[in-house]
Amino acid sequence: MDKMDLPVIPSDRADDLHHLEIAAEADLVLFMAGNQFMVMPEIISTFQTRYPEIKKIFYETLPPGLELKQILAGGALWQNKPFTVYPDVYSSVNQNAMQVLAQQGHIRPEDEHLYLHNRLTLMVPRGNPAKITSVNDLARDDVRISQPDPENEDIAYHIIEMYRQAGGNNLVKRIMEEKRTQGTTFFTLVHHRETPLRIAKKTVDVGPVWVTEAVQARASRLAFDAIEPGSQLDQRDKINYFICRLKNAAHPQNAQKFINFILSPAARNIYENFGFVPHPP
Repeated sequence: MDKMDLPVIPSDRADDLHHLEIAAEADLVLFMAGNQFMVMPEIISTFQTRYPEIKKIFYETLPPGLELKQILAGGALWQNKPFTVYPDVYSSVNQNAMQVLAQQGHIRPEDEHLYLHNRLTLMVPRGNPAKITSVNDLARDDVRISQPDPENEDIAYHIIEMYRQAGGNNLVKRIMEEKRTQGTTFFTLVHHRETPLRIAKKTVDVGPVWVTEAVQARASRLAFDAIEPGSQLDQRDKINYFICRLKNAAHPQNAQKFINFILSPAARNIYENFGFVPHPP
């Protein structure tokens, strides 16, 4: 395998590779859309209580676009070495990812399930020093933005649509191109780790995030405020999470047990407690 063909997992992202030491011998391998990182310990714990025979679980909470690249490339580079774990289960916030997997023979269409929803909010440092009141304020010269990179992060597509609804293609171009050239839009690779850190250090003035990440940041006592874009812009009706079992999963029975659990009332209650909006059965 040519290392040059593999996507790169950032070397400082060990906290998104859970139980890495048992990845090669795991009973179940999960590539979970990274913005669920805060809920996964309870999901895994409750799942294993229900299925105690599934003892070793390796899971990733990287951006789903990066996880998709891993699946399609047959692995990734981790600390400059090939890492070739193939998932049993994959989740994404982008149905296009499911379509790509189906087209390339990794999943059957009937193995794709809608299971969760979310919405966007704007995270700002405590006191909102840049006096941001709306999405359109992000166009200002003085506002520094922590912006997810659409190359890897599915949230970026929803954020771009929020910009488009707020200010048309001119606002999208202003934030994604002009301000990036000017050095006031800073792309992230793993936004749910980077944006809260930038907000805490006050190296940016605003960062669009999932509302669930704001809930988690508040539980972690991070000093910040949230500016709500409003129900017409926060994409609450368009943000859909999909989960699927991979056709060539090494542990298909365990994968199906996990899918069944994710679609169960127990899992829905856990997600709801963390600020997600479960999809009705």
